[in-house]
Amino acid sequence: MNNEQFLVTLKKSFLTYLKTGARSNKKLEVLHGAISQDLSERLNDTDYSVYSLGYGKGKERKINGRYIDKAVDITIEENGTPIAGIAVKYVMSNYSQNSNNYFENMLGETANIRSAQLPYFQIFVIPDKIPYFNKDGIITKWERINEHNLKKYIKLSEDNIDNYLHTPNKTLVFIVHIQDNNAETKIENKTQ
Repeated sequence: MNNEQFLVTLKKSFLTYLKTGARSNKKLEVLHGAISQDLSERLNDTDYSVYSLGYGKGKERKINGRYIDKAVDITIEENGTPIAGIAVKYVMSNYSQNSNNYFENMLGETANIRSAQLPYFQIFVIPDKIPYFNKDGIITKWERINEHNLKKYIKLSEDNIDNYLHTPNKTLVFIVHIQDNNAETKIENKTQ
């Protein structure tokens, strides 16, 4: 999947989120399914299988963690045995109130899987400006991603993965630029 195809997938996932809500997994089916299909095509080998919502059988697989078994966003198996996991987080709204939770959850799930001797990767997607919805779905403000928001990811990228098992083997931080400078005045709520 090239950059343009990935951006189209992100747009489709975001629009699905607006239609189905934050608790629906429909938005995940779009994004996880597209990434999984791309991985499967790149592996191009019958010994490997990729599992996620929205791809193949449409289900996540559990990976045995050191502390708890974890249903992983995308699991890669070789001859039926999990060999790697990928977590995907796409922030679509209300980033500031959840930013520490996103990061702490990422560290915990990574440590759980990597401590069980499996590689674990993270994909973190965030727009450069994000709507902040109130409980009625009305946008009360727009949040802008800045250096302060990304500082913890930069520090994490400097960690030695052999010394710190909470550090993903690789992390992709994908910042999406919103091109429409008038989006903030055109969009007022989730249905507009």
